[in-house]
Amino acid sequence: MSNTVAEPAAIATGPSRGTGILVVAVLVAVLLGSIVVAIGLGSASVAPADTVRYLWAALAGGPISADEVPTYEIVWQLRTPRVLLAVVVGAGLSAVGVAVQAMVRNPLADPFVLGVSSGASVGAVSVLVFGVLAAAGIYAISLGAFVGALGAAALVHLASRGRSGTGGATPLRLVLTGIALAYAFQAAMALLIYLAPQGEATSTVLFWTLGSFGAATWGVLPLVVVIVVVGVVLLWRRARDLDVLALGDETATSMGVDTTVLRRRLFVLTSVMTGAMVAVSGAIGFVGLIVPHLVRIVAGSTHTKVLVIAPLAGAIFAVWVDLLSRTVVAPRELPLGVITALVGVPVFLLLMRRRGYVFGGS
Repeated sequence: MSNTVAEPAAIATGPSRGTGILVVAVLVAVLLGSIVVAIGLGSASVAPADTVRYLWAALAGGPISADEVPTYEIVWQLRTPRVLLAVVVGAGLSAVGVAVQAMVRNPLADPFVLGVSSGASVGAVSVLVFGVLAAAGIYAISLGAFVGALGAAALVHLASRGRSGTGGATPLRLVLTGIALAYAFQAAMALLIYLAPQGEATSTVLFWTLGSFGAATWGVLPLVVVIVVVGVVLLWRRARDLDVLALGDETATSMGVDTTVLRRRLFVLTSVMTGAMVAVSGAIGFVGLIVPHLVRIVAGSTHTKVLVIAPLAGAIFAVWVDLLSRTVVAPRELPLGVITALVGVPVFLLLMRRRGYVFGGS
C-alpha cells in the first residue's frame, strides 16, 4: 500500500504555511498559560508566579520553605498530573475524532461511535461488581476498562466484515455495527449495575461513564502519554491517505490507497488510543466531535494541518472543562460530560446553521 499519495485538487488547502505556523504558536502559548492557570486554581488558589516556581522546584530541584510544602504537594502531586492528563486526553480525543470522521466518512462520528466506550464501561463495571482483576489494585478499573474497550473493538471489527469473513468493513457497516453493539454493551452494563449488591457501584459507574480526571496520578500518566503521542504521530503520517479516504473508496483506490488495509489499521490504532483514554478518564463526549469541525473552519480540511492543530485545541478545551468541573460547584465535582455537553450542543447547532460550512471545510 502506498503511504504517500498526491493531494487531490478537490481538497481545500486552507491558510498559508505561515498562517498555520502562527496558529500553532498561539495555541501552544495558550495551552502553556492554561496549564499554569488550571494548576493554580482550585479550593486552595495559588498565584501563577508561585505555581511556576513550584513546578520549577519539582523539575529542577529548587528550594521550597517548610511552610510551603503543603501547597507544593497540592500543586505537584494532585493538580499537575490531573491537568496533564486533561491535556493528553483532550489532544488524543480530538486527533481520533479527526481520523474516525475521515475513516467512516461521517461528520457525526466521534471516538466513541464504534462502541469502544460502551465496551470499556462494561469492563469497568465488571471490576466493580465482580471484583475481577483485583490483583491490579488501584489500577483494576482502568485495566478492566481497557480490556473491555479492546474486546468491544474486536467484536465490532469481526461483526462488520463481509459474509465470507474476508471482505473489508465499509464505513456504513462499521458505523451501524458499532452503534448496534454499543446498545448491547449499554444493556449489559445496566444489567450488571442492577445486579450489583452495593448501591455505591451505581454512582461510581455513572460518574465514571460521564468522564473525570479525578483518578489522575503520576503512575497513570506514562502509559497513556506514550499511547496517545505515538498514535497522534502515526495518524499524522497517514494524513495524505486520510485526505483521499475522506473522498470515497473509489477515489482513494484510484490514487493507490488500499482502503481495506488502511481502514483496518486506522480502526486498530484509534481503538487502542480510545481504549487507553477511556480507561483513565471515562467517556468524555463532544471533544472528538466538535473540535475537528472548529479546526477545519480555521485550518481548512487538509489533514496534515488539522492533525497538528486539533490536538492542541482539544488539549486547551479539556483543560478548561476540567477546571470548570472542579470549581463551579466546589467542593463537589461535576462530571466532565455534563460540561462538554453544555458547551458542545450549542456549538454544534451553531455550526449547522453557519452558512457555507460543510463537512471537511468551509
